[in-house]
Amino acid sequence: MLDIKLIISDVENVKSKCIARGLNIDFDALIKLDADRRKLTTDIEVLQNKRNELSKEVGRLKQSGNDTTSIQEEVKKISENFATLEKSLKNIQLQLDAQLHVIPNLVDDTTPIGKDENDNTLVRTWGTPKEFDFAPKSHADIGTDLNMVDFERGVKTSGSRFAVLTGTGAKLERALISFMLDTHITDGRDEVMTPFLVNSKSMFNTGQLPKFSEEAFTCEKDDLFLIPTSEVSVTNLYSSEVIPTATLPIKHVAYSACFRREAGSYGKDVKGLIRLHQFNKVELVTICRKEDSEVELENILTSAEKILQLLEIPYRIMLLSSGDIGFTSSKTYDIEVWLPSENCYREISSCSNCKDFQARRGSIRYKDENGKMQFAHTLNGSGLAVGRTLVAILENYQNVDGSVTIPKILRPYFNNMEKIEVSK
Repeated sequence: MLDIKLIISDVENVKSKCIARGLNIDFDALIKLDADRRKLTTDIEVLQNKRNELSKEVGRLKQSGNDTTSIQEEVKKISENFATLEKSLKNIQLQLDAQLHVIPNLVDDTTPIGKDENDNTLVRTWGTPKEFDFAPKSHADIGTDLNMVDFERGVKTSGSRFAVLTGTGAKLERALISFMLDTHITDGRDEVMTPFLVNSKSMFNTGQLPKFSEEAFTCEKDDLFLIPTSEVSVTNLYSSEVIPTATLPIKHVAYSACFRREAGSYGKDVKGLIRLHQFNKVELVTICRKEDSEVELENILTSAEKILQLLEIPYRIMLLSSGDIGFTSSKTYDIEVWLPSENCYREISSCSNCKDFQARRGSIRYKDENGKMQFAHTLNGSGLAVGRTLVAILENYQNVDGSVTIPKILRPYFNNMEKIEVSK
């Protein structure tokens, strides 16, 4: 959430950065609402002080045996006016909050200005896509032929956009989760396993609510939401806390299942494992001092890249434009992995610096070297989306005979087995 003081003090810059996202927000109306709120607050304080003074006067007059009728009438009128002003203040605060809560984060100065994904900037590529001497198959066909995935039973049990991993498919998914966790833990991250259900306050703090409520799976009776990513539950571990500065940066890695309605995406990636309602992900979350977040974003990106480098799968890094960046992010890198069957790169990770946007919502703070309270900066990145990594392995390691070579780094999880072959 943006600080209203920042909006007032630097409104033209705030306006221009929202316009860069394609948004035209009436900040003049917002600033007027805040001015009305501040005036009402002052008026209420004046009335409160006057009522307190008159109440004391009533006490003194009663002790001396004097009539207090007129003063008590005045106190009554002040109390009635006080209640009216408080009601008006509450209404204005609700209006102000409703507007502030849907304003996105300000894009970083290094974020490219653009309308959509076509304006994203290529940062670098890694690896060379393999040239096949046969027509590469899609991961959906490979997984089906190798009895690694069962789409029909996924639909039978849960509906469209669900799949069942079977046999070596389930084992490969589990191996990838363990491999990713092991790698990130070795690199110095603390593992946590958090709930897959969170309350509405947690969803608000990390920016899923109110703007993206239609994307969430809800348990309305209990005010609980299935998490779209463990970024939500991990970041909220520190909500309403003042974190000891000496413990920063906090670096976590977490596995979770993720749940998304994918509202508005129907017709896209209807076949296969790319866009499911439920998928697994290993998430990287960092909470740090504000002056360290630029470096920590690069650290998260490097950690996510390392997984693909160890798997020896080609990828590229894209710096997202202002028209493609997420609601809570100030700067985002996407990692896109090469998929031979599509002859293109597809997203497998987003690494984002949210600066103090989430911390303001969730009141995550620390004291700087001068003892002044500061909002922390929060960062997150997929390290990686497990299902999409499985997709990339099936497609990049497929062989002409229908088998799939297991990446060398994963073979210890398969008792050093080298290939997944068609059952005979």
